Amino acid sequence: MMKRLFATLSCAALLLAGAPARAQDPAAAYPSGPISLVVCYTPGGATDLQARLSALVAQDKKYFGQPIVILNKPGAGGMTGWNWTMERGSRDGLTMTAYNMPHFIAQSIVSKTKFSVDTFEPLGNWGADPAVLIVPKDSKIKSVDDLVKYARENPKKVTINGAGLYVGHHIATLQLQKAADIKLSYIPEKGGTEAVQNVLSGKVMAGFNNLADVYRSRDRLTVLAIADVKRHEYLPDVPTLLELGYNVDDTSVNFRGYALPKGVDQAIVDKAAGIVPVMFNDPEVVRRMKESGSPMLVLSREQVQEMFRQKQATLKPLLEELRKN
Repeated sequence: MMKRLFATLSCAALLLAGAPARAQDPAAAYPSGPISLVVCYTPGGATDLQARLSALVAQDKKYFGQPIVILNKPGAGGMTGWNWTMERGSRDGLTMTAYNMPHFIAQSIVSKTKFSVDTFEPLGNWGADPAVLIVPKDSKIKSVDDLVKYARENPKKVTINGAGLYVGHHIATLQLQKAADIKLSYIPEKGGTEAVQNVLSGKVMAGFNNLADVYRSRDRLTVLAIADVKRHEYLPDVPTLLELGYNVDDTSVNFRGYALPKGVDQAIVDKAAGIVPVMFNDPEVVRRMKESGSPMLVLSREQVQEMFRQKQATLKPLLEELRKN
């Protein structure tokens, strides 16, 4: 009898010992409220629009069961928002950021930033947006060769803009400059929307911008080429710079997704990473992305982690080389 009683009491003690551990599981009640998603660019641009579309169904119980609220913190090509995320973002899983790659990796290589590939916990990728070379519809420049010819005859007279320093647009400009052996004057803007508007208004002669931003204004622009290794289904008649004989690859393609700042409990990271890619593939999100001309590429946390590592390894020597020219 005593042995049986002792065994019963021992089992009860073990169950009680396990109860606090389960109650303290930080992922069990996650998320406990709305999630803030820091977007490091101005409202209305491709990153902002796509971030809002990607979060359309977040409050569905099969995903987060809570809304995702966009916080726009533009400046310095994204650095302002990513620095803010690392310095002031909460570590309870309720502050996420929309990463833009290669932007944040390139900036962390060339500048002193609070962020790098080692400070973000990627959760999933929603899109891949190539940079396209554009001029106003009424421009005398009708081809990449026209632009290159003018630039050779007028060094640094060709003004070409993009959404900040060392974003994909800047990298594409540096690559074209090296490939064509020309000197261009790059003008960093606050974001893709401003960059497109300044091309349309003639404040600059040309620009590299997101395909998604350009797609919405394509009737008023001429798209000269795509900075990618293959043509895009949204602009099938536009050649790549590689096709035209200029050695500009897909380094500048803009990958976008969600990340948490380092320091969030691993159980929360894992739970969020299990939700995010599935949410991106929701039919409503996919439909709205396609309608807006937003190229999608859904990747898991592990795939994004590998992409971060590869991009870090290729960008460091590439930027050192490009900055010499």
